[in-house]
Amino acid sequence: MRNIWKPFQSLYFAALMMLIGSGLLSTYLALRLAADHVDSLWIGALMAANYFGLAVGGKVGHRLIGRVGHIRAYATCAGIVGAAVLGHGLTNWLPVWIGLRMIVGLGMMCQYMVIESWLNEQADAKHRGAVFSGYMIASYLGLVLGQLILVVHPQLGPELLMLVAMCFALCLVPVAMTRRIHPAPLRPAPMEPKFFIKRVPQSLSTVLGSGLIVGSFYGLAPLYASSQGLTTEQIGLFMGSCIFAGLLVQWPLGWLSDRYDRAVLIRSVAIGLALAAAPLAILPGVPLELLFAMGFVISLLQFCLYPLAVAFSNDHVESERRVSLTAMLLVTYGVGACIGPLAAGVLMKLLGAQMLYAFFVFFALVLVWRIRPKAVTGLHQVQDAPLGHVAMPAAGSPLSAALDPRVDEQTVQEVMQAPVAAEDTEEDVAARPQSEESRSVS
Repeated sequence: MRNIWKPFQSLYFAALMMLIGSGLLSTYLALRLAADHVDSLWIGALMAANYFGLAVGGKVGHRLIGRVGHIRAYATCAGIVGAAVLGHGLTNWLPVWIGLRMIVGLGMMCQYMVIESWLNEQADAKHRGAVFSGYMIASYLGLVLGQLILVVHPQLGPELLMLVAMCFALCLVPVAMTRRIHPAPLRPAPMEPKFFIKRVPQSLSTVLGSGLIVGSFYGLAPLYASSQGLTTEQIGLFMGSCIFAGLLVQWPLGWLSDRYDRAVLIRSVAIGLALAAAPLAILPGVPLELLFAMGFVISLLQFCLYPLAVAFSNDHVESERRVSLTAMLLVTYGVGACIGPLAAGVLMKLLGAQMLYAFFVFFALVLVWRIRPKAVTGLHQVQDAPLGHVAMPAAGSPLSAALDPRVDEQTVQEVMQAPVAAEDTEEDVAARPQSEESRSVS
């Protein structure tokens, strides 16, 4: 495994630094506003704006990469994100912060697309699963380390914004210093909403529920922990342990997913999530040890939903449609992650901070009602189902299908290879380096 990951160390480092900055920024903003006694609705709106930027960034990033190339696009977006991060320190006007959070999300999506294009270009077909798992580890570790910075530096001053900006500056280094030529330009896959809503409705429901829950967690869990009287250091440890749970659960989840009915597993996880979150939803105050233990268990379960839904949906979609399926799942997750922080923020403002976990309980119960293993007819199940479970990264772009080993490589070439003539003017084509024009997706 170490020999497989070695060629990708620079890209993993870039992803690691990006996620350290992103994880630290999300928690810092939530704690900063909580210290200023700002309504939870605003905190939820900031996270919703970030996910909205990520959703929009898929389209913008594709056009930018096609026009100026991968390295220039990555450097441009890293610079813009760093400037937007520092912009939070220039004003306290919350509408401006919402705009800045959207810019951060948009720029980061473009950066994800560049990294994933490069990983796909360099990965052998038989090693794509291992490369994907390395990317997952780097992204989860980045989020965890971002939280642990608060343990070392608990003061909520502008120094933390400077650290975030430093992370986005450092993530530039391995990409800017590369001696490799540009990877072939890829385009996000076209979506087929009507087809997938009819074909994999239970998977889409699970992905939507996962977006609602996980988006709310990242945006509002620091506020909940603050309401429980935790210090900044303790909140950093709480968030770090919860996100680390999402990393730890990926391997046992894969073992279970490959051996048991995935619809049953999704329903069981939803039941467990509802039961685990219920005490935090009911009790206004929780002892510190119990809060950490329950938060860890809840996170183990909430981070299971999306990868299980992805695996379940791939079992019922033909190989030539799996690229489009990935795009549909990401958009569905993004919609949930935009709505979740806003809805949970309103509930917390009106009824108290424990409504965050009441929100989790409600949507976990919705999934228990919605996911019915007996309703799975198997009519469209592919012959090689169940397909191998793949650990999913903490973040991804519409190009992540190119790395998923469940997606046939020839399908990736046919669906995601961007035709030069369709996107670029004659001047753009003439200006592009010959090496970038002539490469094909590996």
